[in-house]
Formats: sequence, C-alpha cells, structure tokens
Amino acid sequence: MSCMLCGIRFLLWFLLLSSGSSFCSGSELDVRCLKTVQRSVIDHRGLLKSSWNFSSFICSFTGVECWHPDEERVLSLRLSNMGLEGQFPQGLEHCTSLVTLDLSSNNFSGPIPFDIARQLPYLSSLDLSDNVFSGEIPPGISNMVYLNSLYLRRNQLSGRIPGEFGVLDRLTSFDVAYNLLSGPIPAALQKFPASTFAGNPELCDAPLDECPRETKRRLMIHDESVIGAAAGFVVGFVAAFSLAHVFVFPKKPHRPDFFLRI
Repeated sequence: MSCMLCGIRFLLWFLLLSSGSSFCSGSELDVRCLKTVQRSVIDHRGLLKSSWNFSSFICSFTGVECWHPDEERVLSLRLSNMGLEGQFPQGLEHCTSLVTLDLSSNNFSGPIPFDIARQLPYLSSLDLSDNVFSGEIPPGISNMVYLNSLYLRRNQLSGRIPGEFGVLDRLTSFDVAYNLLSGPIPAALQKFPASTFAGNPELCDAPLDECPRETKRRLMIHDESVIGAAAGFVVGFVAAFSLAHVFVFPKKPHRPDFFLRI
C-alpha cells in the first residue's frame, strides 16, 4: 500500500510541476477550496469555524493534512464525526492535489454529485459512510482511476450498483452495506465479501443469493425498452427529416442515396 501511495504522490508531483502557472497559484486555490467548504456546510459544533483560521497556516487546520509541512497543498481532508450537515461540500475541485476525502459519520444528505470524478480526479480513498446521502450512486465514480477505497456504507442510496465500477482495477476496499440498493451485483465486485453488501434486501447475485428470475426479467425488459426507445427516436427523426425534405423542398430532385452518404 505504501508503494502505491508513493506512486500516486510521484504522479501528482509530476502533474503539478508540469502545470506551469497553476503550480504557483496552488496555495491560493487550496485556501479557496477550504473557505468554500467551510461556508457550504452546516457546522453546529463550530469545529471548523473555531479551528479553520485563515490568517494562519492551513496545514494546521483540524482535519487537514498537507503534502509537505511547508507547502499549503492539501493532501487529505478528514472531517469524520464532526457533526457536519448539509449537502455534499462545495469547492473541493479547488483542492487540486487531494487524494483522500473522509466525510464519514456526519449528517450530510442529498445526492452524491454526478460529476464527482471531475471535481476529485486523483482520489485514492473516498469515505462517505454513515451519512444520509440519497439517490443513485454516480456511475462517473468509475472515472476515478486511482481509487483504492470506496466506502458508502449506511446511507440511503438507491438503484443499482453501476456496472461501470468493473474498470476500477485498483479498488481493494469497497462497502455499500445498509442502503436501499437493488438489482444484481456487478461481476467485477463479486470478489468482495457478503458483509460489504449486507442490509440491501433487493440486492442479489454473488456473494449474496441468486437474483430471482422475475428480477432478471424486469431488468431485461428495462434494458430492452431503453434500447427500443433510443431506436424509435432515431427512426422517427429520420422519417420526419425525410418528410420535411419532400414537402419543404419539392422541386429538388430525389436522391435515394442521400442518407447513406450522411
């Protein structure tokens, strides 16, 4: 694991050193990141308000770990069990060197941002467990190619586990237990123990019980209906375009191979 972290650090240092002017403004961006995070969350205990004093060095802030003590580049943001509430924190995209985000054991709610991978492309660890996040798990998480750990345990997430997660080759720790998830577990995730999927009564397939035939049938019908709707749209569009071509431009000669050449 330490070798893997060293590799990620080397990659990020390379990206930072090759990014020109953004390297010089990195500290400013990280300060902007933390200020926006502080403003966007509900902090009943005042832990962030009392410890995040922006007239001092941000690497001394509670929950903030920097790449180097003398450089204000945020490596990890660990805000676990601070009594924080509200939506998923804003401004994290400005912490451009962030590799660890831990928001566990708070009271965050609402959806996980669909573009979370764009905001946090270099994350190796994401822990959102023990909150009240709802909605579907964003398939875009599969674009976090450095992700080693993903913890979504004990939320109110619903829908299917994205099949796109199969491309997360580095994923060694995974937990979605005690949510409202349903449908089959993607084949690439079936290597994880049953405990990581527990508490989702409508989740099925290995390492849990096999999916009922009716569930598989519904999924097949759903997939076929999506494909059929897409095909119907294309056929309808082509037909409408053809009629418009005939009635709006009647004097133009008919070209049977017109659409083929398009």
